[in-house]
Order: sequence, then C-alpha cells, then structure tokens
Amino acid sequence: MMKLNKISRDKTSSMPHYMLIAKNIRTYISENNVDAGDALPSERELCQMTGASRVTIRKALNILAEEKIVQRKHGAGTFVLPPISHLGSSLRGFTSNMHTHGYNPQAIWIMKAYGTPTAEEAEILKIRQADKVVRLGRVRLSDGQPLAIEHAVVPASMLPDISEITQSLYQALEAQGNKPVKGTQRVKASLANPTEAGLLSIEENSQVLRIERRTTLHDGTPVELTRSAYRGDRYDIIMNLEDNQLG
Repeated sequence: MMKLNKISRDKTSSMPHYMLIAKNIRTYISENNVDAGDALPSERELCQMTGASRVTIRKALNILAEEKIVQRKHGAGTFVLPPISHLGSSLRGFTSNMHTHGYNPQAIWIMKAYGTPTAEEAEILKIRQADKVVRLGRVRLSDGQPLAIEHAVVPASMLPDISEITQSLYQALEAQGNKPVKGTQRVKASLANPTEAGLLSIEENSQVLRIERRTTLHDGTPVELTRSAYRGDRYDIIMNLEDNQLG
C-alpha cells in the first residue's frame, strides 16, 4: 500500500478541506509515479493522516473518482486508475481516441471563427497569408473533466461552413473528403500558465504536455496545424518501438 505521508492539512489554505485532500492525493499520485491498481489507504487511515472526518474523506475520494483518477470498490477499497493513454503512432482525433478507451468526449468552445493565417501558419499549411482559415479553440473534456486545450488552424477550403462543425474536427474534414492520413506530432513537457491552469482545473505551473500536430492528405497537401496542452497527470503517450535494422 502506498504511503501518503504528505497528505496533511494546510492551515494557511482557504481551500475547503476535502478539496485540499483531493488535490494532495492527486499530486502525490502524479509526482511519485504510483502504479495503476495500487490501493489508497483506507478511509480510517486517511482520517488519521489528515485529521478529517469520514464524511470529508469520502467527499475527497468522490472527486477523484469522478475525475477517473481512482476507482472505489465497495468493500474492497479505493484503487488508482491508469491515466488516459494515447498511442503516439496513430492518427486519431480526440473524439475517436476517447471513444476507443471507453470515455465520453465533450468540448467547450473557446473560439470558432474565420480568419487569416500568420506568416508561420501560412508556411506550414502551404497557403497564402491572404487565404481564409478556420480557427478552432476548445477545452476537451473526458467524462465531464477537462483534459486538454486545443487550438487548430485549418484552411477554410478543407471544411464545411463552421456552423456545421460540432465536436469532431476529423469528422468534419472527412465529410468534405479531406480526412488526414499522414502527419507528424511533436511532444514536449511544460508548465501550465495561469490561463491554462484555470481552463484545465489544475494548479498554476502544474505539468502539461504540449503537443503540436501537423497532418496532410495522401498527396502531401497540409490539412491542419493543431497545438494542444494536455494535463500531465491524466494523459500518457505510448509509443510502439521496432528495430527495423537487419542482422
């Protein structure tokens, strides 16, 4: 059983005690590479660690269960769930990836508008700066919990009218015969700025994964430039590795 000796009441915090306990458990799991399937201490032990009541502990654990960080099993205890995983070599959109893993994807729109590309965007998308693009900004949710912030730029000629774009960008592209089939993805670790922290319901300077995706059609025509910030405590990228050298 894991040791959660860092979970104690911070008397200087104005955060409700149950939310502080949930935050500390979440942080401990993330920072200590706790394995999926490991059990949390019992409610009684958590009460002793934190000085909180059983009701407060249950409220904290319910938050983590709703976020799918832990699973509560009646009569058995509370267990750490694996983070949402994404196969880095697959070309799937967020919606398809969440459905594949049994989650309910949702989106909160930040922006859905026509515009013109910056010089960098025009170069990446191989279009003129005078050409029209669609800008899509969304907070992506998994079962109601914020998981990522996505900002996509796509040539307007690739998409239907923006009023017809609902949740899945790739479905909208496919409807126009422009579903991407190839792409590159760059991932780097970073820290959440204040705006990102607020949108993702995490602490400022929490770990995030910044992912830049560029996709193309079969003939190499660029389709999208998407830059995202994913919660580092809820999202893993898995890569399949092969030795292609003979001998």
